[in-house]
Amino acid sequence: MKQHTISVLVQNKFGVLSRISGLFSGRGYNIESLSVNKTNDPEISKMTIVTSGDESIIEQIDKQLNKLIDVLKVTDLATGDFLERELILIKVATTTKDRSELIQITKIFGGKIVNVHKSELAIELSGKGDKIQNFIDMMSEFKIIELVRTGRVAISRRPGPTEDYSNL
Repeated sequence: MKQHTISVLVQNKFGVLSRISGLFSGRGYNIESLSVNKTNDPEISKMTIVTSGDESIIEQIDKQLNKLIDVLKVTDLATGDFLERELILIKVATTTKDRSELIQITKIFGGKIVNVHKSELAIELSGKGDKIQNFIDMMSEFKIIELVRTGRVAISRRPGPTEDYSNL
């Protein structure tokens, strides 16, 4: 099954996230990743949902989302060209012997050391999901103390605003 990134503009109201996640769980669809926050209009939030399914499942998800009262617009970004990013924060145990290697790997991946302690480093990295996973795989050679990874966020590559909030 193909992975789809769905952008959903919603009213920034209590219970909207619950209704949308309930729609997915009630129909047996899996949410692989979910990110949500306000847009430049504080009354509108944007959800980025990653899910899998064939075309008929994605079409059904689209129709069901559009039926929800607080949903303003649904866009399947997988049908076009889009930018996507994820973020990871990871704490890795370090010794004086392997610290320079950890710093070098972080630089190669374009990451940033955000906290240093004599026995650990905290690293921040953003990028496409496969880059994040490759970095995690490299870090697994060391002792990972703690790891947190965001869901995908995405926007269309088309020039100009993808969403015009004035006519919603």
